[in-house]
Amino acid sequence: MWRNGPDARTSGMTKTANTGPLHGIKVLDLSVMISGPLAAMMLADQGADVIKVESPGIGDFMRYIGSAKGGMTGIFVNNNRGKRSLVVDLKSEQGVAVLKKLVETADVVVQNFRPGAVERLGIGYDDLKAVNPQLIYVSISGYGPDGPNSGHRVYDNVIQAASGLASVQTDPRNGEPSLFRTLLCDKVTSLTAAQAISSALYARAAGNADGQHIVLAMLDAAVSFMWPDSGMDAVLLDDDANRTPTIGQNYGITRLSDGFAAVSVVSDSEFRGLCQTFGHPELADDERFATMAGRTMNASELVPLMTELSAQQPTDEFVKRAQSFDVPAASVVTLADLPQQPQIRNNEVFIEREHPVAGRIREPRPAARFSATPAQAGSLAPSPGQHSDEVVSEVGLDAAALRAAGVIF
Repeated sequence: MWRNGPDARTSGMTKTANTGPLHGIKVLDLSVMISGPLAAMMLADQGADVIKVESPGIGDFMRYIGSAKGGMTGIFVNNNRGKRSLVVDLKSEQGVAVLKKLVETADVVVQNFRPGAVERLGIGYDDLKAVNPQLIYVSISGYGPDGPNSGHRVYDNVIQAASGLASVQTDPRNGEPSLFRTLLCDKVTSLTAAQAISSALYARAAGNADGQHIVLAMLDAAVSFMWPDSGMDAVLLDDDANRTPTIGQNYGITRLSDGFAAVSVVSDSEFRGLCQTFGHPELADDERFATMAGRTMNASELVPLMTELSAQQPTDEFVKRAQSFDVPAASVVTLADLPQQPQIRNNEVFIEREHPVAGRIREPRPAARFSATPAQAGSLAPSPGQHSDEVVSEVGLDAAALRAAGVIF
């Protein structure tokens, strides 16, 4: 059964009904950094009541990294909206008892401690399953719960290297691998976790399972994400396979006279459109370039020619002409310019609102738009322990006594 939870997750603000598809689901988010918190935030955007459980002291490191105002960092805001904050000492017996009391009415627990840590605290899957057999418990780690690398500390860049993603980014000019300058593996793990949680909730609601343990390694999520296209050659194991470069190996930025663009030309009609964009339609009839096979075979002649023609094109004019000839093309947009892009504005991608300590903030709305159960950006990212008293009071505990005993903060 899907339980009924609170209608909103704010304190000191008017509570409003949330009609998201996960309304009524209660999530305990014990995770830190990105891989777990972002997954839990997605659930909050979709209507779940998410309680962020933090340790006293530092708590979630993301509260201290990067640009900040009023003690609230941008990266924490981006990964923790829609949550209530409970600060509790899980190294104490009373703190563990508080968590177990919350678990009695919870649907999901998300944690990304290093393997073995939650078991030592007495809050592993078996410990909490005994409290609530219907519980969906998610364990996220870098390499997985066992194996030669299991206990090693990781961050996103380490998994980019270990998963092969950095090798995909190898510069063909010098053979040097590079990293994606975004926390790709953390975010892919978050997406995988959120999807797995939704599936487990459905399985429980349909009577196909009770609660269950979802084990997710960042390494596994990264490889699964990379392989569908980057592994398009490596998937074929026989020596007689006809080998060609992967799609991504052909990726590159087009340098224009005053900027940069991404252009993708695959079909003959797209190549003809590009030639028209350049004002040289006759190139599409050149026997060296008229077919995909010909362009591949004569790339050493075609690429310098395209480079020379591109360097003569103003960015805005080039993109407009390319699109008019049905050529996939877009100029490279900076983050500063992104919110003002016409399509971004049309899609209402960003929302702006006032955070009580961080001031004016800009966030992307939930990407998926539900017609019947609309998701919405959750309440503003909480300060540490902002909701400790109300969270424990909701399950019948004495907040004042727990605070006086140094169990909650």
